[in-house]
Amino acid sequence: MTDPAKVRRHAERVRELVASVVRTQIKDPRLGMITITDARITADLREATVFYTVLGDAAAQAGTAAALESAKGLLRSTVGKALGLRHSPSLAFVLDDVSEQVKHIDELLASARSADAEVQRLAAGAHYAGDPQPYKLEDESDDDLEADVADDEVAVGQDRR
Repeated sequence: MTDPAKVRRHAERVRELVASVVRTQIKDPRLGMITITDARITADLREATVFYTVLGDAAAQAGTAAALESAKGLLRSTVGKALGLRHSPSLAFVLDDVSEQVKHIDELLASARSADAEVQRLAAGAHYAGDPQPYKLEDESDDDLEADVADDEVAVGQDRR
C-alpha cells in the first residue's frame, strides 16, 4: 500500500493548505475565529478529515461549519492541485471540541483534588490500629536476667549427675 510516512506528510500538507486558504481566500462572513488543529488522510489518499476549533458560542460554530461546507469545493481543488495526486482527496470537516474536553478534564482534576484533601483530612487525625510497638524488643530488665542465670545453673547441675 502507501508508505505511512508519505501519508503523514500529505496529512500535514493538507492541514497547512486548508489553513492558508481559509485565512486568505475564503471571505464568508459566517466564518468565525477558526483554527485548523489537525488533518488525517486515509492510506489510499482518497479521503481527508480536517479538524478545526472555533472561538465562540454554538451559533459561531454552526456558522463556521456552514461556511466550510460551502467552501469545500474551493478547498478540495486547491489541495488537489498542491498535492499533485491523481485523485484529489475529498474533504470532511470535524469540529474538534477541545474546550469541552478541557473543561471535563478540569472537572475531573478538581474532584480528584477534593477527594485527596478529604483523605488528607481523615489521615491527619488517624492512628494505627493495635499496639504502638507491635514487635517485641530484646530489652530485658536485670531481674529477668538473674532469673535466667539461676535457671541455667540448675540445668547445668542436673547434667553433671
